[in-house]
Amino acid sequence: MKKFFGEFKEFIMRGNVMDLAVAVIIGGAFTGIVNALCDNLISPLLGMFGGANFDYLYFEINGAVFKYGAFLTALINFIIIAFIIFLLVKAVNKVMTIGKKKEEEEEEETEKDCPYCFTKIHIDATRCPNCTSKLDE
Repeated sequence: MKKFFGEFKEFIMRGNVMDLAVAVIIGGAFTGIVNALCDNLISPLLGMFGGANFDYLYFEINGAVFKYGAFLTALINFIIIAFIIFLLVKAVNKVMTIGKKKEEEEEEETEKDCPYCFTKIHIDATRCPNCTSKLDE
């Protein structure tokens, strides 16, 4: 039993699991903000053009109430959340790509290839540490 809890603790303490937990918490808070935006601003605006607020649209069949307006509101919320997450992921990928390019540029500036053994060496080296060949300036 001790081994089981030890493995569970190791699993929980992994970085990616902790990152996922933080993302779920932030996602829940973000969902609340988007729901408030949709319920208080977007749905009434759409209701002005459609003649009624989507939340209150429904129909009945044999006493069963189908609230399709609430479904439409949830669908609009989902589309807004998905669009904002798409924009955030796109922005993060752009920042990561720019950072990666800068790192690659720095690497290229600090290293060169030895013309004799073709290994990477420091750009200021006058002798290759691998094959000990003297390098021309």
